[in-house]
Amino acid sequence: MTKQETTMRAFAIATLLFVPIAIRAQALTPEQTLKHGADMFAQTCTQSYCHGSYGAAGGAPRLANRGFTGDYIEKVVTYGIPGTPMAAWGQVLPLAEVRAIIAYVGSLNGIVPSANSGPPPVLSGEAARGRDLFFDPMHLQRCSNCHRVNEKGLPVTPAISNVPGNTAALRSMATPRVSTATIDGQTMPALLASRIPKEIKLYDLTSFPPVLRTVPPSGVKLTDGSSWNHATVLGDYSDAELESILEYLRAVKK
Repeated sequence: MTKQETTMRAFAIATLLFVPIAIRAQALTPEQTLKHGADMFAQTCTQSYCHGSYGAAGGAPRLANRGFTGDYIEKVVTYGIPGTPMAAWGQVLPLAEVRAIIAYVGSLNGIVPSANSGPPPVLSGEAARGRDLFFDPMHLQRCSNCHRVNEKGLPVTPAISNVPGNTAALRSMATPRVSTATIDGQTMPALLASRIPKEIKLYDLTSFPPVLRTVPPSGVKLTDGSSWNHATVLGDYSDAELESILEYLRAVKK
């Protein structure tokens, strides 16, 4: 870690001392989240080398009106950009603060945060079992290795928008975003996480949990399509267990 990155990290930690505990603990409305994100952005992201106020260009590039997607903003804020002063804030700030900054930068690019969905649904016994299976820490191929629900899990893939109708559909769920990556002569199924001029981040799906790899654009060849399929990581689940997981997803998507 460079001296500049160390200084930025220390500044971020010190900043947290001035964030009211009540704000960090309570659930915020979308409007409050954006206001909190703007405050955090001003305190952490506009200092030293960094971005200008309201996402204008400073020592670092302009962030406002760049057409960034939500996935891209989340990946960069969370993991940083190696080789630059852009820190991995997901390793420094609490999740609530990171989420607020991501929401604010998203708003600078026309992304409107969703309204508060209210309290979590009351789960039936089968849905509760599905929740436990979805996040099971003892299962190496648990669903939460790739999917995020209710702020838990890894956002390797976009949020689940359409719940499959049955276990057969879940096993055969299409994976059009999976590519074949070739790195140092080795090929692997991969999900592209982000692409910027100096680096590419991708998830290596050879084993689970997926491994996030960072390579220069010249060091990887990406080809559309892969023999990898969703059933590959569902082999250890019985149909009864998968049906419980589907019941959980249906409950949280209501």
